[in-house]
Amino acid sequence: MSLINKEVSDFRVQAYQSEEFREVAREDILGGWSIFFFYPADFTFVCPTELEDLAEKYDDFQAEGCEVYSVSCDTHYVHKAWHDASERIRKIRYPMLADPTHALARDFDVLIESDGVAERGTFIVNPEGRIAAYEVNAGNVGRNAEELLRKLRACKFVYEHDDEVCPAKWQPGAETLKPSLDLVGLL
Repeated sequence: MSLINKEVSDFRVQAYQSEEFREVAREDILGGWSIFFFYPADFTFVCPTELEDLAEKYDDFQAEGCEVYSVSCDTHYVHKAWHDASERIRKIRYPMLADPTHALARDFDVLIESDGVAERGTFIVNPEGRIAAYEVNAGNVGRNAEELLRKLRACKFVYEHDDEVCPAKWQPGAETLKPSLDLVGLL
């Protein structure tokens, strides 16, 4: 079953950000764009490369009015310990959400029940709190923040221009497509 247009359920979790613990709840994501970037666990191998890549693009996501939330099933205390221990993770300025009860991983359907960790799932959530785009990768395949930023921009464009669609490799300012009335039923 597709998760496109699924409304994110109510949640309230602890986060580690900017040397502090704080709470993040569903109401914090409403009214703006969000990225939920699930990864299996802190102190692993592929995860720090992805989170560092995302940290290097964080200003670009912020310029798009989008907050980035990395999410693992670790606690906020483990996020702090990893932040303190890793040069790559120290670059992170976005909130690192703690999901030890697996509430978010279950809601986004990325929980690996047998291991108690999340799949590598990436979700773009619109200002209404609905999933606009997502992908789930195998645990041994890292993601690309530049492509995620492109997808965010495309999602924002079609959200604001519901009569247009973005073709492959679309970038802001490039031509879009306007489906003809004959083809609308095929989309």
